[in-house]
Amino acid sequence: MSVPDEDPAGGEDTAVRIVGDSPIGAAALAGIDRMSAIDAVRTRIAMAISLRLLQPGERLPDQHEVALGLSVSAITARRALTSLAGEGIVVRRRGRNGGTFVADEPPAEALRELAVGPTDFAAVHQLVDRRMLFECSVTHFAALTATEAQLDELERLTASMAAATTWAAYHQADEHFHRLVGSASGLESATEQYHRTLADLYAYFIPYPIRELHAANADHVELVAALRDRDVVRSVAISRRHVDVLHRTMFMGLIGST
Repeated sequence: MSVPDEDPAGGEDTAVRIVGDSPIGAAALAGIDRMSAIDAVRTRIAMAISLRLLQPGERLPDQHEVALGLSVSAITARRALTSLAGEGIVVRRRGRNGGTFVADEPPAEALRELAVGPTDFAAVHQLVDRRMLFECSVTHFAALTATEAQLDELERLTASMAAATTWAAYHQADEHFHRLVGSASGLESATEQYHRTLADLYAYFIPYPIRELHAANADHVELVAALRDRDVVRSVAISRRHVDVLHRTMFMGLIGST
């Protein structure tokens, strides 16, 4: 079922656009670059449920947190969750302990329509390669030029990620962290390209168990320490490992295993 995404300003459908052809082909996130924003959110949440990253009965963050965690508007998050509830994939409960929960038995057919096995990863590989190149470059220069204030903020963000209890809260701090590393490099126009690459890749972020995200945060902590030491070689090595491991497991291996 396709749900039109209402643009609060103009009333026309808002499409999610990704650089190049659809990175995940005609499958799990099939054509996400051509979907309405609402359908893209529905697909990303359904995919997480299909992969058991979100467990039956698990409570989702509130719609405001979902919106921030998936980088969409509040109205898009609300309408996507309403649509998923209508299909029985999630359930909404009122009262003191209410909220939105993954259904105990999400309809298999509804999940299949939204999340099936991917067949083509070429564009995703290109996007990850692009991020790898930019990540190593900005980290190199951040190790040379980051101010104490920027390093203090990066350290604060690692603490925020360590304290995050939901994937939505973690994702917000993670995005801020990497954007700040880019800004700390002082590379200006190259930093803009890096930030754009991050945004393109984050469009494929799906809810992930917080314990796994906390494990990835160890790289952030180690990176801040290397940046404080002005150790260019170690900083770049950490960034390269972080991007390679994180996206090989969370974007490539994970999706390819379905």
